[in-house]
Amino acid sequence: MNVGLAPKQLGHVVVKVRNLERAEVFYTRILGLTVTAKFGGHAVFMSANTELSHELLVVRFDDDEPDAGEKGQRLVHMAWQMESFEDLKALHQRLKDNDIPIVGIGDHGLSLGVYFRDHDNNELEAYYELPKSEWTTGGRHIFDSKFPHSLV
Repeated sequence: MNVGLAPKQLGHVVVKVRNLERAEVFYTRILGLTVTAKFGGHAVFMSANTELSHELLVVRFDDDEPDAGEKGQRLVHMAWQMESFEDLKALHQRLKDNDIPIVGIGDHGLSLGVYFRDHDNNELEAYYELPKSEWTTGGRHIFDSKFPHSLV
């Protein structure tokens, strides 16, 4: 149902981490994000689109703060849309080359996602979505089909 007002896109995700420097290295070297701002040893702003202030903010846990999930505060996953299927394949290979375990591969019919975790156990998805003109259905809904390409 369209209510006439909808967000344009996901603006940003905030993730708490134990080791800010390690998180910065992971998100810049593995995922390819760019640091857009830093606030001392407390927070790092990063983005895939450098025309935006940030799409990801990682903040450091306070020393006495419980780990994520212990108080019901939990991120299911954050998803990063890749520009092309070739980019998704390259990232998949980069994850393997850096010994980052693949949690799973999700075939959503109109998109294919690679699921993995950062060093603080936050789940990430990198995915490529077909252009809308190429979407097909198996009859029930837009996700009821098989993605036409393979990562291998």
